Amino acid sequence: MAITSKMHHDGVRAVTMDYPPVNALPVEGWFAISEALDEAGKDPDTRVVVLRAEGRGFNAGVDIKQMQATDGFSAILGANRGCYLAFKSIYECPVPVIAAVNGFCLGGGVGLAGSADIIVAGEDAYFGVPEVDRGALGAATHLSRLVPAHLLRTLYYTSRTITAQRLAELGSVAEVVPADRLDAAAFALAEEIAAKDTRVVRAAKEALNGIDPVDVVKNYRWEQGFTFELNLGGVADDLRDDFVATGHSPAK
Repeated sequence: MAITSKMHHDGVRAVTMDYPPVNALPVEGWFAISEALDEAGKDPDTRVVVLRAEGRGFNAGVDIKQMQATDGFSAILGANRGCYLAFKSIYECPVPVIAAVNGFCLGGGVGLAGSADIIVAGEDAYFGVPEVDRGALGAATHLSRLVPAHLLRTLYYTSRTITAQRLAELGSVAEVVPADRLDAAAFALAEEIAAKDTRVVRAAKEALNGIDPVDVVKNYRWEQGFTFELNLGGVADDLRDDFVATGHSPAK
């Protein structure tokens, strides 16, 4: 189980999540993503990052079983801080980040993909934020980068999912390809960008972040405050205990 970072080809770096069975990341996994993206941005030889995953899904969010098995508040504090830093590091990475999404992309997975510059997805990919069902709030900021405002509220309140194909129709997913071509498509797009002058592309990344209509980093931190309130009030523990007891796995 690990987050790995490896130069793929001609300035394209692959950061890979591999936490079987469903890439629900423990606290240390979120911090490892942040560290990998920070290091990639500081590397002058890295021109584009592809964030990808091994296994049957891109990311199932936080490892709730770890959280419920930990006494006190250390796990919720660690997960919230780790998610904040992971999303921030992707968004603020000095080079473009392409999320290559396979299978399910849920909760914190939407935070990862929604922080990226570009999303390429497999035909099997679907996205959702089931936080309301887990007694937490978060990643609405990132989901709002993928769907219009009223659809965001529908998806958020109901914990419904949305397909990659529908997001492509809305313009937030750049390309939907057969699952077995996902890596090839993501790396091809990355190599197209990497062929540009990296000085200009890095400047473009900073400029585009500067004109974003929403402060992605601060808005997510605002959401997290409500997660802490729900946790301290006991609501989150009740719902997370139910989740662990029923043994839910990612599903549409």
